[in-house]
Formats: sequence, C-alpha cells, structure tokens
Amino acid sequence: MNHLRRSVLGALALCATLAAASASYGDEDTANEHVQLVLSFLNDQDKDIRALAFAQVRTQSPGGAATERFAAQLAGLPADGQIGLLGALADRGDKAARPALLDLLAQTSDAQVTIAATKALGPLGNSKDLPLLVERLGSESPGALQAAARSSLVRLEGDDVPQSIVDAMGHTSPKVQVELIEVLATRRALSATGALLQASLSGEAQVRRAAMTALGQLASAEDLPGLVRGVLRAEPGKEREAAEKEVMFVCARIADPPKRDALLLEALAQLPKADQTAMLSTLGRVGGPAALGVVEAAIASDDAEEHAMGVRALCNWPDASVAPRLIELVQEDGHEGDQIAALRALIRIAPLPDGRSDRQELELLKLAFSLATRDQERQLALKRAAAIRTPEALRFILPYVDRPPFAETACLSVVELAHHRGLREPNKAEFDRALDKVIAASKDAVVVDRARRYKKDETWVRPTQSQ
Repeated sequence: MNHLRRSVLGALALCATLAAASASYGDEDTANEHVQLVLSFLNDQDKDIRALAFAQVRTQSPGGAATERFAAQLAGLPADGQIGLLGALADRGDKAARPALLDLLAQTSDAQVTIAATKALGPLGNSKDLPLLVERLGSESPGALQAAARSSLVRLEGDDVPQSIVDAMGHTSPKVQVELIEVLATRRALSATGALLQASLSGEAQVRRAAMTALGQLASAEDLPGLVRGVLRAEPGKEREAAEKEVMFVCARIADPPKRDALLLEALAQLPKADQTAMLSTLGRVGGPAALGVVEAAIASDDAEEHAMGVRALCNWPDASVAPRLIELVQEDGHEGDQIAALRALIRIAPLPDGRSDRQELELLKLAFSLATRDQERQLALKRAAAIRTPEALRFILPYVDRPPFAETACLSVVELAHHRGLREPNKAEFDRALDKVIAASKDAVVVDRARRYKKDETWVRPTQSQ
C-alpha cells in the first residue's frame, strides 16, 4: 500500500506540475488530464489516496472550469467523501462550486454532511445564502450545525452582507439576534453601528447586552450619545455595570486622552439632571480631570442620592490618582456605606499599574489594610496583594497564613505569587519556606497541590472557565 501511495502521489505531483506549466502556455489538455486523474482518485477506496486527491483539489488546477468538475463529484460520493471534498473546496475558495454545494444541501439527509456543507458556504457562498444560514443558526439541531452557520456568516463575502445581517435581525428571535450581533462584531462591521445602537435599546435584556458588548468593540467617539442612551436603558445592577464598561472601552480608544472625559461630558450635557446623575458612575470609569470636577461637585451636594452617586463614581476611577481623596472619604464621610465603598475602591486601585513603583503600590495597599475595620476588606487587601509581584508583597501576606480568619485567602495569594517563575526562582529559599507553610495550613486541595508543584519547579495550568 505504501508503494501504491507513493505511485499515486508521484503521478499527482507530476501531472500537477505539467498542468501548471501547460496552463501558463494555454495548453488545456494536460491540465484536463490532471483534473481527470484527481477525479479518478476521489472515489478510491483507500482513504489516504482520497486525502491526496483532496490536497490536489485545494491547490492545483486553478480556474472555475476545474472547480465545477471537482464540485460535480459531490453528489456521487459517500458521506465521508462528501465531507472531505467539501473541506477541500472550501479551502480552494472558488465560488464556482456554489451551485453544486447548494444542490447537495438541498438533497442530503446526513447530519454531518449538512454541517460540512453549511460551513463551506462561508468561503463559497454570497449574501443570497444568508437566509439559509440564519435559519440554521436558529435551528434546534445540535450545536455543531449552529457553529457552522455562525462560522459561515462571519466568513461570507460581499459588501452587502453586513446590511443583510442587520435586516435579518428584525425577523428573528432574541436568541438569534444575539448570535447575529456577535457575528457583526466578529466581522468588525463598522457600518452596522447605528443598528447596534438601536439594538441597545431593545426590550430584551439579552439583545441589549450583546449590542453593548459589540459597541464596546466597534463604536467611536461620535457614538457616545447613543451609547449613553444604551447605559440608561440597561437595568441597574450587573447589566448597567457591563454597559458602563463598554463606554469606558470606547473612550479609551480616543487618541487624545484629555478629550475622553470631555467628549463624554458633552454627551451627558444633553441629558436631564436625573440622567446626568445616573451617568456619574459611567463618568467615573472614564476618569480624567474634567470628570473629576463634576464628580467632586456631586460629592459635595446636599442631595443624598447625588452624593452617593458621586462617591460611586470616584470608586470606579481607572487609576490611583484619586487615592488621597478616597482616603479622606474612608476617614471622614458621614455615611458608613460610602466609607466602605471608598475603602474597597482604594484596595482595588492600590496595585493598578499606573506609573507608580511596586513599593508605592504595596504601601498604599498596606494603608488600606490598616484603615479596614472589617475582615471582609482585610481579606480583599490580602487577595489584591498577589497583584504586586515582589518579595515584599510575599512578606506582607505570609503572617496571615497562620491567622484563621485570613488563612485561606493568604494561602491562595502566596501560591498566586509563586505561580510567576520569574519572581519565584530568584527568591527560591524564601518561597520554599512560604510554600511549606501553605502546605501545612491550607485546607484547599488545589492550593496545596499548586504549592507542592511550585516547590518542585513544576508548572500548573490554570483551568479555563469551561473546565
């Protein structure tokens, strides 16, 4: 069989070379001989020989006529041969195969062939195939068919495809609308931004969330007024927080930093006072000097709600520049809830990489720890210390491995620091002692396993969310 395979490969390679050379000189006979030879091997019983033929389909005998002859074989092949040839034609990328592909889709009852043909429509189809793909996207069939339809919608060529996807959104279920929005985002369909802004106002929460996520990737400064409406439409809580972050991402792409908060403030200026107050939280995520002035005015307000929203905005700040003000709020604010929020924000921003040294980051975190009056915030500080990758951070954490209220949090932070070989290896003796303490103290099997692995200089792979 190996001898036969070598013979077949040699014959195909020789004919391909001759066909390519002949095509350059207009000699169609040799090129046709190569096509005929490939066709003869597509039906071979040996899967390795068929694989060689598929490879030739992918790369040899260019031109629509050859593609049509290859594609015409689809109907006569068994299912596994159809799947192999569909993949080869998809890689070939010649749309001359489309009619035969559509015929196969209409006739086959094999689920795996249907999936392969649906996936091949991406490189081989056009916008006329979009309704079929949208239908498959919303089918109740196994997820593989939906994945194939999604893949093809992403790859489908044509300037009219994004608008066709937008048009289809108006006639589908919320679940399919979400899928189509994600397709538009993956395609980087900037022309669909207006439709996405409209979708962010949908009565369906899942559609709103998907639209705001896509806008976070595609929108620009000009879209800020619409994005603000999307934030206000989101339900308070997790949905609105996620929407606020998408506005933050858009503002972060504005090339001129001083314009980021200024442009957002321009958009907010068109809102009623109550909506401006509600948007303070979003403004805080963007930060900036102009934003800080507005936030400070809100904090100084006699109105309890406006004051609380001002504090919340400051707690959302993207860097540690507001640390002194947060410290003041922790020590002096008259509302316990606001004091706690300010302290948790201080702990969050302390290790942020914003130009301060590791020592400065750790000193700020230690100060926040000293200001804490509850174990919840102390544990949060110990957890955040793992973001400061220095031996000094390890020394700050280590004493709490032996203190029951904080032991597991401290153990986890120790192994998080030890995870970084560039920190662990130059300080091996110190880390080995710390890891020994973790092994003795922790009740978490995963933490203990990690500690043992790091001691032996072994790797540990963090599981993905799907695991």
